[in-house]
Order: sequence, then C-alpha cells, then structure tokens
Amino acid sequence: MQLYNTLSAKEREALIEEAGLDRLTISFYKYAHIHNPQLFRNHLFIHWNELDVLGRIYVAREGVNAQLSVPAVNFEKFKEHIDSITFLQNVRFNIAIEHDNKAFLKLKVKVRNKIVADGLNDDTFDVTKKGTHVGAEDFNKLINDPNTILVDMRNHYESEIGHFQNAITPDVDTFRDSLDIIERDLSSFKEDKNLVMYCTGGIRCEKASAYYRHKGFKKVYQLEGGIIEYTRQVKSQDLENKFIGKNFVFDHRRGERISEDIIAQCHQCGSPCDTHVNCANEACHLLFIQCRECASKMNDCCSNDCKEVHELPYEKQKALRKGKTVSNKIFKKGRSEVLKFKK
Repeated sequence: MQLYNTLSAKEREALIEEAGLDRLTISFYKYAHIHNPQLFRNHLFIHWNELDVLGRIYVAREGVNAQLSVPAVNFEKFKEHIDSITFLQNVRFNIAIEHDNKAFLKLKVKVRNKIVADGLNDDTFDVTKKGTHVGAEDFNKLINDPNTILVDMRNHYESEIGHFQNAITPDVDTFRDSLDIIERDLSSFKEDKNLVMYCTGGIRCEKASAYYRHKGFKKVYQLEGGIIEYTRQVKSQDLENKFIGKNFVFDHRRGERISEDIIAQCHQCGSPCDTHVNCANEACHLLFIQCRECASKMNDCCSNDCKEVHELPYEKQKALRKGKTVSNKIFKKGRSEVLKFKK
C-alpha cells in the first residue's frame, strides 16, 4: 500500500484549483505516550490521504504535532477520525484567521525523535508539571501587571514581524537556543515575578513551562493556544488586542495579519515591510523580508549573485547544483551578509 505522497507541488496545486473547494488551515498538538510512532504515522497517512488532507505532521514517542489543511466539506469526517483516537479526543484545533487553499501542497507525515526540537533531556524533569494556561482575557490582565515578565518563545525571524507589546524577544535562531538564555537572564526573578510565555500555537510553551518550573520559577503561565487562539478570542469576545504586526506561520502563507502595524523593514532597501519570501534561486532559498519593489528589481532573489543564477536557463542552474548540498542559508532566516537591512 502506498504510504507516501507521489505528486509534485505543481501537480497538487493544479488539482486544488481544479477541485475548487475551500480548505481550512488547522494546527494542533498533543503530548502523549505513543508506543509505536511508525505504526501511528502510517495510520494517520492512510486515513488523512483519503480525506485529501495536506500538511506537515510530526509523530514521536512523546506525541504528535500537526499543521495541515483539509477541505471544509471533509472537516466533520476529519474531526470524527481525530476523536476516534483516544488521546486526541476533543484536542484543541487552532484554526487559521486567514485561510489559503494552497497553504500546504503535500501530505507529509514524518516520524521524529521529538515533535519539537528542544534539545532537552526529558528524563531530568517532569514534563507534566506545566505552567498555568490562560486565555486571552486573563493573559491581557497578566501582562498589564507590573509584576509580570512577558517572554516570546519564538525565534528572531518570527518576532521581527510581530509580537506582543513590551515582550522580551530573544535574538535566537531556534527554540532550543532560547531556553537556557531566558533561564539565565531571568534567574533573579524566579521567586517573585510572573513568568508569562507565548508562542504561535502553544506547543513550545507547553514544554518550556515545565522546564522553567523545574528550574525554580514559581509563577509560570502560558498563553493557551498561542497567538492563533488569542486572536480568535480577542475577536469573539471583543477584547483589546495587544499583539502588534503579523503572526509568522509555517506554511506557504508565512504570516497572518493580526494588526495593521508594520514593525519590520525590507531587508534589502529598509522600507517598511513584513512580507517573508524565500530566495528564488533553488540553490539558496534564504528566508528574508522583501518589499514588492525589491522583488521586482531583484527578480525575487536575495542578492545579485542569486539573481544571475536564477536568470540562467533551468538546465544550467541544475548543472551548477549537481553534486552540491543544499545551501544552509535557508536556516539563517535573514542572517545572510548580503542583506543590508537585516535585523
């Protein structure tokens, strides 16, 4: 039985357009004990492929982390299947504020060592002793409290385009980098301050809150459902929105507009901009912020060198890449020296 995707992104894109169905963009996670991750992975792929689910799903012994899209007409069947899995019954779905039928173009279900790369040895602390979950209303009250320290648990390229007012935004490339830095910088506040954390959908804070409690922080809180659920509650409950800018998301949209504020700048010309793109040069794919004018001028590339390569015939580009590993600049997330106005 076929347990992997065989269509290219272009082929899948054409099928989505032909179907003409509205799709819902959803994310969810759940920490749980999965005895056989490979078997569970295959189970998900078989059932979700039948429902035309597309997305990026990680399965590990510690649980599941999913970002996906599903045709709206199949949502109830998808929910029924989720609820048929004991540990996923009534799991909280983070449903996107802005939907895009092409947010995902393939179904990828992968077995990993962890559902989030945190670099932690989970045997050294109790991951079930988490911080207190708070909704949008209580979160707003907490961050108005002068006794609160608000920390963004995301990476620099995420917080660069949007974050909560007065939040500490660590200048880090990965989640694992931030854990020890935050613990070190805030160590003198362990006893008396409220440590309030947030991330995109809540999964990073889930582990971090238990880690910081283990490290001696007495008052640890996390935003339930992350920025995605916060935005939904702010709108449905008519609350004050304290998030400025865009929320970075890990699909083809790359961002959801939360407020009209543009707090970032084009990495090439410095004009106000918060649109993330990947360099069009297949050998680069650097993630960076680029305005429309620079995109036109640079042919969607991050540098003149990449522009020259991208404008070559495809076969010549392919020959230049032959035998070479994919550039690691994609992991620099805007750190490249070719960008004059990077953060």
